[in-house]
Amino acid sequence: MDVLNAQREGCAVGHLGIELTELGPDYLRGRMPVDARTKQPYGLLHGGSSALLAETLASIAANLCMEEGAGQAVGLELNCNHVRAMTEGWVVGTARPLHVGRSTQVWDIRIEDEQGRLVCASRLTLAVRKA
Repeated sequence: MDVLNAQREGCAVGHLGIELTELGPDYLRGRMPVDARTKQPYGLLHGGSSALLAETLASIAANLCMEEGAGQAVGLELNCNHVRAMTEGWVVGTARPLHVGRSTQVWDIRIEDEQGRLVCASRLTLAVRKA
């Protein structure tokens, strides 16, 4: 996880405080603070911040599924349904594959509050670009 987390420095992932926390056999989990960096002007978690967390987790996980030198998985379409408002604390996202193919991948990303309640349900479709 240290190597993956080191890559976040100097980009949007690092600026928003996103941390990768757990890698399992069929998932990648990370968390993001709900603070001034990730809120909209009305004090609520910004939907774009949730979208960035979702795409980050699924994109990293998708690329971890690929053989070295096989190419790169890049986002094509992201869908987010924001179902619970957040004003403080942390959100935890878990990305799981729905389809891992040679030319496309589809990932489900569930973002929850610290009590496990759904905050945002997302799905990311990625294209696999050949090396």
